[in-house]
Amino acid sequence: MTFRKEVSESDATSRPKPRNSGGLLGLLAFAAAVISFLYVGKWLVVEDPLDRAQAIAILSGRMPERALEAAKLYRAGYAPEVWLTHSIEPGKSLKEMGVEYFGEEYYNQKILLQQGVPAKAIRVLEPPILNTADEIVTIKGALNSAPLHIVIIVTTKPHTRRTGTLWRILTHDASRAIVRAASRDPFDADHWWRSTRDALDVVREVLGLMNAWAGLPLVPSQAR
Repeated sequence: MTFRKEVSESDATSRPKPRNSGGLLGLLAFAAAVISFLYVGKWLVVEDPLDRAQAIAILSGRMPERALEAAKLYRAGYAPEVWLTHSIEPGKSLKEMGVEYFGEEYYNQKILLQQGVPAKAIRVLEPPILNTADEIVTIKGALNSAPLHIVIIVTTKPHTRRTGTLWRILTHDASRAIVRAASRDPFDADHWWRSTRDALDVVREVLGLMNAWAGLPLVPSQAR
């Protein structure tokens, strides 16, 4: 009896103790979360190489940066036309209140003209849009009637990845989109958490990408 007890105690002391794998996994998960937090701003910014296209399309929002970039690309000879979309809101709501509203496309046209784009090269696309997905469908429809199925889409820096993702999902790559960011966009990809505007952009784009990957079950109520 004594011998068996001694052997049992010896085995217990010589047996290796289990490692704290849970703590290690937690540390790795924390490190991954920190890296993702720091890198997500850069990850959102994706631009395609420039090439000649049928038109340069300006997504709605963030005047005047997007229109200025489109004008620069037009002057560089990348496309013979600049396309604008026009949003349903807030024009519809303001009209119901009896308040005159010219629309974002009106001011974008003014910017383009001031930047040297001739009026005959500016085209406002139909129908009116509510969000980026609507804009993609509208731009794709305009391309269908032309021989060159390439468009340069101008947006802001953090919106580039979602724009490209939506294009692939909604058009099935039937046409080619060259997504470009407005060079004057002040978005700080390296330190996006330092300003409210950049932080809101990152949160909105990450959620928008998740919605796109899920098959667009959620429909935004206003244009980006």
